[in-house]
Amino acid sequence: MQIFADYHTHSEYSHGRGSIVGNLRAAQQRGLKAIAITDHGPATAFGMGVPDERTLLKIKARLRSLAPHFPGLRILAGVEANVITLDGDLDVSDRVLAELDVVLVGLHPTILPKTLRDAAGLIGVNALSRYLKEARRLARRLNTRTLIRAVERHRIDIITHPGWRLSIDTRALARACAACGTALEINAAHGFLSREYVRVAAAEGVRFAIGSDAHSPSCVGRLEAGIAVAEALGLRPEQIINAEPPQSAQEVK
Repeated sequence: MQIFADYHTHSEYSHGRGSIVGNLRAAQQRGLKAIAITDHGPATAFGMGVPDERTLLKIKARLRSLAPHFPGLRILAGVEANVITLDGDLDVSDRVLAELDVVLVGLHPTILPKTLRDAAGLIGVNALSRYLKEARRLARRLNTRTLIRAVERHRIDIITHPGWRLSIDTRALARACAACGTALEINAAHGFLSREYVRVAAAEGVRFAIGSDAHSPSCVGRLEAGIAVAEALGLRPEQIINAEPPQSAQEVK
C-alpha cells in the first residue's frame, strides 16, 4: 500500500522542535499528497501545548497563507486535543473543533485535568496502576469509558496511540469508534505497534490511520514502522484512511 498523507505532526507552536514550513517542506520532499499540523491542545502539562485554543485558528490562518507556496500538497489545520474529564470533555471547544480540518484526540498522562475528581481518575488511578492490581483493573475501565464518551460526544477523526502508556480495552474502544466513524491510529513513533492491538481492533470493523507523530521535520512522513505492522496483518488500503493501492494496481483497474 501507499500512504498519501501524514495526519499527525507537531510544530514549534507546541511540543515540536521544528517550524511549520519545515514540516510542509518535508512532506513535499517525501512525496506526500497531504499533511496535517496537529499541535497539542492547551491542557498539555509543562507548557507543551498551544497557549490557548485561539492559537489553533491562528495556525489555520497561517497554513492558508502558506498553501500557494506548496502546490500539489493539501495542507490541513488540526489539533491533537486532550481528554480532560472522566466524562470525555476535551481541552478544545466544539466551536473551534468545527473550524479545523482534522481533529485528533489522545489520552495522555501529562495533562491538566478539569477538576480534582478528574485528576484522581485520569492521573491518580493510572499512577497507582503501576503498583496495585485492583488499580490496574480500575484504570483500564476508566480509560476506556473516558475515551468512548469522548468519541460519542465530539467530532473526532482519529484517536491517537490508543493504549500507549495508559491501558484501554481495545475491543470496546474499536467498536465505539467504528460506530462513530472515528479511526484508530497505528503510531509509527512511540514503539507502541502491538500487532495484537491492531488485530483485535480490525475485527470490530474500525478503520485506521498510520501517523508519524512527528515532533521535527525529519520525522514527517516516516511511517515505515506503521506500514510494516499493517502489512504484516494483511490490512487492506481501504481499511486505512490515509492509504491507497500501489500505483501499478490502480493502473490495472
